[in-house]
Amino acid sequence: MADNFDLMATALKAVCPNNEILLDNAGKPSVMVRIPKMTYAQLGMGESTALFPAFIINGQEVDEIYISKYLNIVQNGRAYSLPGVDPAASMNFDQARSYCEAKGDGWHCMTRMEWGLLMRICEMQGFIPLGNNNYGKHSSEQFYKAIKTYDDSGKTGRTATGTGPLTWYHDNSPSGIADLVGDVWEWAGGVRTVYGELQVMANNNGADAANSQGTSSTKWMAISADDGSYITPDGSGTTANSVKLDIVSGHIQWSKTITTRNKDSDWPSCSFAAITCDSTISDAAKLVLQCLGMLPYKATDLCAKAGHQCWFRNLDAERAFCSGGHWSSSSYGLASFSGGDPRSNAGTYIGFRAAFVKLPTA
Repeated sequence: MADNFDLMATALKAVCPNNEILLDNAGKPSVMVRIPKMTYAQLGMGESTALFPAFIINGQEVDEIYISKYLNIVQNGRAYSLPGVDPAASMNFDQARSYCEAKGDGWHCMTRMEWGLLMRICEMQGFIPLGNNNYGKHSSEQFYKAIKTYDDSGKTGRTATGTGPLTWYHDNSPSGIADLVGDVWEWAGGVRTVYGELQVMANNNGADAANSQGTSSTKWMAISADDGSYITPDGSGTTANSVKLDIVSGHIQWSKTITTRNKDSDWPSCSFAAITCDSTISDAAKLVLQCLGMLPYKATDLCAKAGHQCWFRNLDAERAFCSGGHWSSSSYGLASFSGGDPRSNAGTYIGFRAAFVKLPTA
């Protein structure tokens, strides 16, 4: 069995050098894509040689992050990244996390900070992936359809993992991460809003299951609008000087204060390009938002073009986030996020993706 596994892993790396097959605590494989640690400068975010925060966990650096190449399935209560299968769906946020964390130390539901990292990698390579946002195909691609695995009123809903064209891989190559755009919304770890106040796990602390992401966890932090530091929230969404989601002219404006809240019956949205900050948000706080993929880095970003619609609410006690959109709208793109639903939400259009890090030791 060990020889067969070694041969399989060697064959994969011969074709996709940055791909690896990782075994979990049940000895079962997942196909993963290795992302080596990178600095702000390497990601086109200024000249700083400091590490991008996705590579900082519990205050320590990690050398690499492994992202599931494919949307995950669930077997025996654990998440797996495998090609050519119907991606798992209809689980809530806590269930998605549990499937990932059941695999062992370092396994976790992909965090929004890791998603922001992939967005920056895509911007730097000058290519933004496409995906199933038009009933089995991308809205800009007329002919190619991935393999149907779920029927939506006679149309194609979900598609088999990795069966789209190379344009559906994050680097436009067989080595890339598949299906980040469309197919199913992906639960995002390490981020939420509380009455419109943005709260996160510091840096990429959401990658460590020991840092609880429960509703009442004390690991949730607000972001200082003054200097971008992580500050203890007051629990009611009114933390002094924290970054909050205001709604101005129908779009997200990050601010210290909320002047407009959505009505209970409203589900507002705006393009990623339309997200702004007011004058109360410092450059340091803007950088944290940009790392999270929740604010364009510059107006010429590829994700700051048409599409990439984002949904949000700032009225509710807690709202969780998903990334990437699903199969039914041309407005879904890599920068799309949905922050309008509770963590209990589940639907045939919501799935997840596990990631892995070798956790630092004290």
